[in-house]
Amino acid sequence: MRVLIKNCNLISMSENRKKYEENIDLLIEDKLITRIDKDIEEKVDKVIDATGKIIMPGLINTHSHISMSIFRETVDGYKTQDWLKEKIWPMEDKLQEEDIYWATLLSCIEMIKTGTTTINDMYFMTDKIIEAALETGIRLQTTRTLMGYEEKDDQRLKELEELIEKYNQDTISFNVGIHGLYTSNEQYVKKCIKFAENKNLPIHMHFCENEQEREDIKRDYNVKTPLEIILRDFNKTHNILAHSVKLDEQDIKELSKTNSYISHCPVSNLKLGCGIAKIKEMLENGLCVSLGTDGQGSGSNLDMFETMKFTALLQKGVNENPELLPAYEILKMATINGAKALKLDKKIGSIEVGKRADIIMINLNNILTQPLNNIFAQIVYNVKGTDVEMTMINGKIIMENKRLEGIKETQICEKCSQIIKRISK
Repeated sequence: MRVLIKNCNLISMSENRKKYEENIDLLIEDKLITRIDKDIEEKVDKVIDATGKIIMPGLINTHSHISMSIFRETVDGYKTQDWLKEKIWPMEDKLQEEDIYWATLLSCIEMIKTGTTTINDMYFMTDKIIEAALETGIRLQTTRTLMGYEEKDDQRLKELEELIEKYNQDTISFNVGIHGLYTSNEQYVKKCIKFAENKNLPIHMHFCENEQEREDIKRDYNVKTPLEIILRDFNKTHNILAHSVKLDEQDIKELSKTNSYISHCPVSNLKLGCGIAKIKEMLENGLCVSLGTDGQGSGSNLDMFETMKFTALLQKGVNENPELLPAYEILKMATINGAKALKLDKKIGSIEVGKRADIIMINLNNILTQPLNNIFAQIVYNVKGTDVEMTMINGKIIMENKRLEGIKETQICEKCSQIIKRISK
């Protein structure tokens, strides 16, 4: 299918183009962006009039648990480990495969409606997560969550290998999802690292989310700091480290010597009382920072525009420096930095000829976003996910005029309500 987007205001996030361009046309052929220019005249299957609208890359969420949509607002008043042990893990034990499917569908709808086109997920019963992603069209990087202490836990690695062999779709990719150093022993973690090296896959892992986790790792691995393990064992792998709240400045300097990418989840970290990651210091040391929402159980929602706003405000506030993190740098975190973290930057993350057409269209013609004094700041601080009018993934229009075709939202919401009622008894 050939689609022509006419007269848009383009934020391409490409290093080879101006940051903001007006009255630009985009030609999309099948999955790919094939031309970016003014006044394109081509015979196409569909024309989208984007006059006055913003076209930019779809947002990339580099850390979440999308089947946890049903656990939205269950965390209030709990510390992380208490919430997991007392509430979430007992309910997760009751989950069935169909539950995972319906809960994932709910998240896919939320992402499509709020401008996220790619998600990095970590959960289990992964077949059902992939099934929902393929049905809705969302771009998914996923894993089979890996955690273990005994030889029987190697089965989880076998399940991940089977998933990799089974799925060969353009919108599905994989990483090696080690839940965390505190939920596996050293021998099991090394097996996972070896698997990642053999398959040339990124590692995705919770890391230093809170103080208790940090102390547990130091005790279990007999190290002075969790960074010792990264420097020793993860020095040859591409690492996506979620949270990384409890790192001091020396940790950050040492971490920057590795091939590690930070997935910053400010809303979840605040809600769980974990603290605020030292993003300023990470950027000063050359670390690539991307953004994540975490699962809705702790992050409340998957609206990456909200995540961008929290990211900017927190760093300005805690450092008492309003000059930190200009809005365009925040947009990079939500787009091209996310693509780099997932090793997908040759395919997505910016609007360039030859890349996949993962594109969103935003309408800024509303009371919260007028007048347009600074377009980048307007998007980071005032745009809501609900301002997204069109979402295109892999060249396919998934949502147009805020409407998703062929997805029964009411039925999905009802199913998810039934699931949480059943498993919370």
